[in-house]
Amino acid sequence: MSRKPRLLLVACLVLLIGAALPKGSRAEEPGGAAGLRFGFYNATCPAAEDVVFAEMHAILREDPTLAPSLLRMHYHDCFVQGCDGSIMLRSRSGTAERDATPNRSMRGYGAIERIKARLESVCPLTVSCADIIAMAARDAVYLSKGPWYAVETGRRDGNETLAEYAETDLAPPDSNIVDVKTFFSVKSLNSKDIAVLFGCHSIGTSHCEAFEKRLYNFSADTEQDPSLDAVYAAKLKKLCPRGALHAHGGWATKVPMDPGSGFTFGLSYYRHVVAGRGLFQSDGGLLHDPATKVYVDRMAAASSPDEYFEDFAAAMVKMGRTDVLLGCLGEVRATCGIFVD
Repeated sequence: MSRKPRLLLVACLVLLIGAALPKGSRAEEPGGAAGLRFGFYNATCPAAEDVVFAEMHAILREDPTLAPSLLRMHYHDCFVQGCDGSIMLRSRSGTAERDATPNRSMRGYGAIERIKARLESVCPLTVSCADIIAMAARDAVYLSKGPWYAVETGRRDGNETLAEYAETDLAPPDSNIVDVKTFFSVKSLNSKDIAVLFGCHSIGTSHCEAFEKRLYNFSADTEQDPSLDAVYAAKLKKLCPRGALHAHGGWATKVPMDPGSGFTFGLSYYRHVVAGRGLFQSDGGLLHDPATKVYVDRMAAASSPDEYFEDFAAAMVKMGRTDVLLGCLGEVRATCGIFVD
């Protein structure tokens, strides 16, 4: 099956920019995706961001472990067919993005539905699921002691979802830096964006299956990844013993991605990576590329997170522009997780 006909976006935007948008609109400004802008809902739903934040505050008070999941959801949504909310769509036949292997451990769908229901009671059929995911990710970071940043809004929701797209568009955790750069470059994200966005691994956990290859089957020549700190590797093996990895479906044990930090967004991730304690092979791979290594080393030595917080905000806004649906494309759904078959 072919990909969504994104080329229609060109014709649609010609109409929007030439006829519908007022002269001087932010949609015509360079550097942003046409149609996305800060404060998109100021006139149609001025309470939108306040509603999202209030719900996120309540959601994370009830379950703070959802913060990294909701941040991850935005990344997984944007990298598969663009930031269009398609990760929320459901399939009775098990062929939706959320059914794909990279998304089987995803949590937070209920949180997005909760926020959407609240917004529907205030501004029916106005705020898209794609925008809710983007705002929820920002609030998840902020409520984890990370930066606050303005989110461009105006995305519309896609109505196509295929698991095979998620299988091919998301970089596996055992990717080397060359592969990671390829995955990101397709989305117009550069080496600095990679180093910055990988910092989101400062919050959250992972299941053993995502990094077991580094411990027990790294290559034909060596069982364990030699770049992995030996003491850290020994601790991981205790948490994820070889014989128990696939018990109970392999999802029983959760390991912090940033040892000692857990659910506080900050710079400790970079210090762990420099010390050989990045959990995933792709984390360690940041040291194998000159551009990403320079950034990782600088953040690891930084005494303040200010530079990183500014860079993270810029990278998230940039990622949030990926292949968005605007204007006459897409839709605004009343419910995010509808069935498509």
